[in-house]
Amino acid sequence: MKALMINGSPRRGGNTSIALAEMEKVFAAEGIDVETVQVGHRDIRGCISCYKCFERGKCVFDDLVNETAPKLDEADGLVVGAPVYYGSANATVIAFLDRLFYSTGRMDKTMKVGAGIAVARRGGTSATWDELNKYFAISGIPIASGQYWNGVFGRERGEARADAEGLQQMRALARNMAFLMKSVEWGKRELGLPEKEPFERMNFIR
Repeated sequence: MKALMINGSPRRGGNTSIALAEMEKVFAAEGIDVETVQVGHRDIRGCISCYKCFERGKCVFDDLVNETAPKLDEADGLVVGAPVYYGSANATVIAFLDRLFYSTGRMDKTMKVGAGIAVARRGGTSATWDELNKYFAISGIPIASGQYWNGVFGRERGEARADAEGLQQMRALARNMAFLMKSVEWGKRELGLPEKEPFERMNFIR
């Protein structure tokens, strides 16, 4: 099985990396392969609502988003880690997720397992966690949880290693996520995926 990790931080080896690495140890013990894509230091422009991805099957801006789409397709689980800027996820990772999820609209993401984690000096982790979960919920992706809201604290590089509770939360989250991924794989074999109705899109315009 495969887990794709998105590191939204611009800091290589920073506190978001520490949180994700704690999860990766558990995934390795559970026999789950992990690939991490570092996003925060890249030049990722936002979605311009051109709808060209409907025609092309990929985003019109040929960058890290299009490179990551096939990896998402192959993954059984998706973890998105984001630093907190002004009480929400940093702009680069949001631009990346907007375009990744929208341009892969034809990709069936049903029952891939998702988890968002937030890293902050002090506040904003729960709001950022909520923000990340919306990408999963709109895509039929079950959201994994641990033993608390998925957050780790630390400002300066390496401070997250001192957050014993936050790192324990990452391990609990990874164990639960691994269980869900394996359970979904079993369910797909034995039961198949849930039936999908044609999507009823309503725009409330007179």
